[in-house]
Amino acid sequence: MIIKWLKGKKADPSQESGKKTKASEGKQSPSCKKKPSAAKSPPSKKTKSRKNHRPTWDINTFDVPRVEGKTRFHDLAIHIELMQAIHKSGFDYCTPIQAETLPHTLKGQDVIGKAQTGTGKTAAFLITVMDQLLCHPLESKRYLSEPRALIIAPTRELVKQIEEDAKKLGQFSELSIVSLVGGEKFEKQENQLQRGFVDIVVATPGRLIDFVQQKKIYLDRVEILVLDEADRMLDMGFIPQVKQIVRATPHKENRQTLLFSATFDQDIINLSKQWTIDAYQIEVEAETVTTDNVEQISYMVADSDKVGMIARLTREDDVKHCIIFTNRKDQSQTLYDKLIGLGCKVGILTGDIQQSKRTQTLKQFKEGKVKVLIATDVVGRGIHIDGITHVINYNLPQEPENYVHRIGRTGRAGAKGVAINLIGEEDTYDVETLESYLGYKLDLKLPPEHLL
Repeated sequence: MIIKWLKGKKADPSQESGKKTKASEGKQSPSCKKKPSAAKSPPSKKTKSRKNHRPTWDINTFDVPRVEGKTRFHDLAIHIELMQAIHKSGFDYCTPIQAETLPHTLKGQDVIGKAQTGTGKTAAFLITVMDQLLCHPLESKRYLSEPRALIIAPTRELVKQIEEDAKKLGQFSELSIVSLVGGEKFEKQENQLQRGFVDIVVATPGRLIDFVQQKKIYLDRVEILVLDEADRMLDMGFIPQVKQIVRATPHKENRQTLLFSATFDQDIINLSKQWTIDAYQIEVEAETVTTDNVEQISYMVADSDKVGMIARLTREDDVKHCIIFTNRKDQSQTLYDKLIGLGCKVGILTGDIQQSKRTQTLKQFKEGKVKVLIATDVVGRGIHIDGITHVINYNLPQEPENYVHRIGRTGRAGAKGVAINLIGEEDTYDVETLESYLGYKLDLKLPPEHLL
């Protein structure tokens, strides 16, 4: 994986960040950053009596050898409760973006990261958020509906995935995590905020604005703000709402801000300057995702043959988990209806599907009850599931950047995947543009006879 440094220098372990984050202003010093690798975690005012009965975990059972060129999570002095969750998740070494961002973010520095999905960026910002909250428990009076950390993402599916990942990382802590998304009952989500102190809120911009305007949530105590997939929020027209949300949080000098985007155009650069201070910037090159982990196959096929070819492709033994991308919602629905008519067991995720149905479909896909999922770009970009073996592009995306997002659903975190492009008559006009963006030619060929 290629790492491109944009600006900034290596974090000096002898100096703490000058940023006046709420975490650094707490009464407890950041001593857990200097703690030895022991099994006891630092004391927390939030600890309940039941925690005293929990068996103490021995970090010595998490033995990871030092390897030149790799960063262990052990090397970063991460809170013991997070280390236990990292161990249970099977993570030994940091991905490149984690290795380069965590030394800065764990000290309270703002970070701007250009990274595709599948690079480990979600774990990077979740470890940062949780480590800060665990190492700096609040000793002052707290109030309901006042989260300490806020994560904003563009789609319901992505918010739910981040929430799920956060709960896995926080399973040995008592951090409270709540998600706020549209398509679900407002009152139910309000009750979650009122049930007890909330540490982390993960939300879509629209639903969060609803809560802010109705004074059901207060953001003036946010210590850490995470903006994930900022470019997608820009594309979807959410930036005015995001600006309103950011203004409701403490000033950038009094909070830590982490911003991640798959692309960096001038608009994103301008926004990042407005929302961060002395940010450390890092870029994970997009082409590493498309070439190193994913085998790309491009078949020239008549538009009328695409449905039958997909039906045959998805029945092959090596296709275990597959996502089919279309450019439009009506194309997804038509393809779904035709595949169902051919006896294929498929699911569909588009913006027109009710949230409860989408949640159920995604759950069935994760559990393997549904092998094939049809999705549009907006919804599909929020799908972060390990083990997806194949991605099929029913048509080439109209925006070349979306090609990387699509095939990034497979070949995640070092695994291998296959992306199959079905190049029909209308797609031929987009091939040259895509090749120019990727920097290499697609290997166009005729499909084998058994697929026709």
